[in-house]
Amino acid sequence: MLEVLRQDYILTARAKGLPARVVIFRHALRNALMPVITILGLSVPGLIGGSVIIESIFALPGLGQLFYQAVMSRDYPLIMGSLVLGAVLTLVGNLLADVGYGLADPRIRNSGRGGGES
Repeated sequence: MLEVLRQDYILTARAKGLPARVVIFRHALRNALMPVITILGLSVPGLIGGSVIIESIFALPGLGQLFYQAVMSRDYPLIMGSLVLGAVLTLVGNLLADVGYGLADPRIRNSGRGGGES
């Protein structure tokens, strides 16, 4: 956020006389959210993998422990179901990140419209 506040367009918005609240929330925060959205959207696979490790170490019941026990007992249908669930959760995380991009940055929202511009 501090890096975004040092950008030229923030200085221009302040020079135009916009209130500080508008400059921070409308201009700076939207651009500062992009890396946060990226990290949150792409951290879903790490959360799934981390649950397997944490649940195995601390003997907690959960999907990670279930997956680990299925691998150890060679329960292939349960392994495949767990992998499909992990893949679906990863896709949902990526979809939510893309929707978050569209909400945070209007340029991304409007980039799919129009004809043939490159």
